[in-house]
Amino acid sequence: MSAAPARPLLSPDHIAMIDKGVSAIVASRNADHRPSLMRAVGTSIAADGSEVTVYVSRSQSRQLLQDVAATGHIAVVFSQPISHRTVQVKARRAELRAAVESDRPLLGRYLRSMEDEVACVGYDARFVRAMLAFDLADVVAIRFTPTEAYDQTPGPRAGSALPAA
Repeated sequence: MSAAPARPLLSPDHIAMIDKGVSAIVASRNADHRPSLMRAVGTSIAADGSEVTVYVSRSQSRQLLQDVAATGHIAVVFSQPISHRTVQVKARRAELRAAVESDRPLLGRYLRSMEDEVACVGYDARFVRAMLAFDLADVVAIRFTPTEAYDQTPGPRAGSALPAA
């Protein structure tokens, strides 16, 4: 008799929020547990939530990339600017690769979504384009399978593990 399949960490609603393209802050730590973090310039998620890829600027994320490469640990906070609806995912094994030309449409889609998201809180597209500017040759993709997820939306459920019981 086979074991029942594990319940997905992320609900379809969480996956849709992340897939849309919302603010993403990527973090890791070194062996001494000293944190490193950087804003992502792009994100993607598998339709079933089983795999997440975040994109960061190598020149701005040297310590973060060094920490991910050394420890494999990664945590990403995805937050919708207008509502502060937030979910955090974590993993203990992440893979790094250089971004390639086929990543460019995904990065463009993320930029357009963030322009819309940030416009909702009063900032125009020029601000977002400056904040998320990148040279594709400088971008690193970090791919991982989430092993933990948390509701981090401000309120009584903040910090609750997902999937919710």
